[in-house]
Formats: sequence, C-alpha cells, structure tokens
Amino acid sequence: MSAFPPAVVESAKRKLVAIREEMNRLFLERAELIDGALCALLSASHVLIIGPPGTAKSMLADELCRRVEGAVYFQWLLTKFTTPEELFGAVSLKGLEEDDYRRVTTGKLPEAHIAFLDEIFKANSSILNALLAIINERIFFNGRHRLAVPLVALFAASNELPEEDELVALYDRFMLRFVVDYIEEEFRFLKMLEGPRSESRTALTFAEFQTLCALAATVEVPGAALAVVARMRRELKKLGLTVSDRRWRNCLAIVRAHALLSGRLSAADDDLCFLEHALWKDPGERERVRQTLRAIVRRHEDEARALLIESQELADYAARAWADQTLKDRALVEAHTKLRQIMARFDALVREAAENPDGLAQVRAMREQAAAIQQQMLKRL
Repeated sequence: MSAFPPAVVESAKRKLVAIREEMNRLFLERAELIDGALCALLSASHVLIIGPPGTAKSMLADELCRRVEGAVYFQWLLTKFTTPEELFGAVSLKGLEEDDYRRVTTGKLPEAHIAFLDEIFKANSSILNALLAIINERIFFNGRHRLAVPLVALFAASNELPEEDELVALYDRFMLRFVVDYIEEEFRFLKMLEGPRSESRTALTFAEFQTLCALAATVEVPGAALAVVARMRRELKKLGLTVSDRRWRNCLAIVRAHALLSGRLSAADDDLCFLEHALWKDPGERERVRQTLRAIVRRHEDEARALLIESQELADYAARAWADQTLKDRALVEAHTKLRQIMARFDALVREAAENPDGLAQVRAMREQAAAIQQQMLKRL
C-alpha cells in the first residue's frame, strides 16, 4: 500500500462507490452490467453486450466515459459498408508522399481510452485484423510503425451472435458478456419514464482512475479461492462447457477488480460468483454456468441484496403521489403481492444458505429489513 498515497486511494474509492450508485439510479435493471463495465475498466478488459436496440447500451458506455475526466471516448456504428477510414482515420497524404501508407488517427479508435462499437460483428475482413490487434495486444499497425494504443476497455454491442468462423476470434476477446433486454418490472418502467432526478455527476480524475487500476492489480487471490476456481473448471467440464486456459487466467483480473469494486483487497466468494459473466459462450449456457458456480460457492448475499433493493423500490413505487385513491390502492396491492413473492424467495435463500454461517447471517439480516418494509406497507392497506 505504500506505493498508493492513502488520501488519494480513499478519495478514489469513495468516488468509485458513488459512481456505481449513480449509474444504478440512471440505468434501471442494469446492476450486473454496470458492475461488469466498472470491472472492465479496472482490469483493462472488454465487454460484449447482446440485446435489442433501445436498451441504453451506447448511453451506458458514454456515461461511464464521462466519469473519468480526461479519458478519450470513441463511438461508432458498424455496418457491412463501414470502411477502415471511419474507425482508424484517413490515409495521410503526406505519408503517401514519403511512400508510407499511414493513417491520421486523430479522433479515431487508435487514440481512445474507452470505445463503444455498435453491431460489432458486422465488421468486414478489412477491419477485423486491425481490431483484433487493438483489442488483444493494444497495438495498431500504422504504415511502417507498430504503435501502442491507450485503449483501456472496449464495449461492443450486437443483437446477434457471430456465425462466421473469422468472427469467432473477435468474440473470444470479450472477457465479460451480458445479455440485456427491455425493462421488465412496471414500477421501474414508470420510474424510467419520469426520468432521472437531477444530481451531480461524480467523476474520477485520470490519476485517480490509474491509481484504482494499479490497486486492483494488487488485490490478493488466496489459495482457497484458486482451489474454488479449479473446482469450477472441473464442474463445468462435466457439463461439456470447456473454457480456455487463457480465459481462466484472465478471469483472475476480473475477480480482483470485482473485489476492489466491493471494497475488498482480498478476493471473496462473491467475486468468484461474478465469473458467471465470463464463462459462457452461448446465451443458452448462462443459467447452467450460474447455477454451477453458485452451487460450488454457496453464497447468496448478491441475490438477497437484489431482493432487498427491489423491496425498497416497491415501497417507493407504492408511496408515489398517485392521482386518485383507486390508483393508490392498486399500487399498494401490486407492491404487497410482489413483496410476498420476495419474502418467499428470502425464505428459500435462508434454507439454501444454512451451510454457510457467515452468509446465512447476512441473508437473514437483509430478510429482516425486507420484512420491515412489508410490515409498513401492510399498515397502509
């Protein structure tokens, strides 16, 4: 820790927590994606988002970039007609005079710290090789020169998975993969329609961001955690889900980043569970990977925390200033019905967490908070 000035570290960590909270208020039902995006930045990894248009994919990447002062952001929508000039810059006329086929990269992808490429798998072969070098090696071959690029994280989006063999290598370079859809819960949909409340935007200086990245790299991954990762590998292989050695190794950077995001300097079970977003290839495998990892780690705090947050959101929904008593009563009944379902899930979690005393205590504590919310709502019925 001596390499990191304590005052700078504490300030940066407080800002990171604030950014996470503000992003969750701005982008509803995107908590795991937001954590994944922040982990990608802290670990210099790349994120693929699969989902239909209009699910705030590019908006989230743009907003995230605004949270790092001094970071250069590049965004582009790819089509089958996209040319290399659009991503990498026009050919330098001065270079041609010198018999050097180089590009003017000002304002283009090779100079970006954070980038978002929409419809990534529409990239044609003339773009693909340059993209692979930038994503994997952080290198851009510009004429006679082999240039290091400052890219920290690339966010990419698609509404479909790649089918061509030449795109499989590109797909494999994304350490974290998320599937998103439109907002599901009506009370959150109404909250989205109302728009976010006006609030200040917390931002890290570039120096603070670099400090957090360096600190994330020092997070300890204990031997016991590595043993759990080895078991994950065995269990997934039994299901016919093979993960490359390279991806398993790179997973440790995600684990470290998630630990730091959660305020820890040593990896815990929750951080290992987050690997569910790094270990599937086809979206159909997601649930099997999730269940396998949670069965191994037997940690339930994340789900309990999500249930508690939903309970609080339901209380806010029911307490809104409705136009008349009929609407108010209907909202109360709807919220109470959902709260009963939440409490049933809490009871199931308590049973599932019985073998883990530490986890059980936390689940029970969050269940009590949700029960208090339910009791307050019952008094209003």
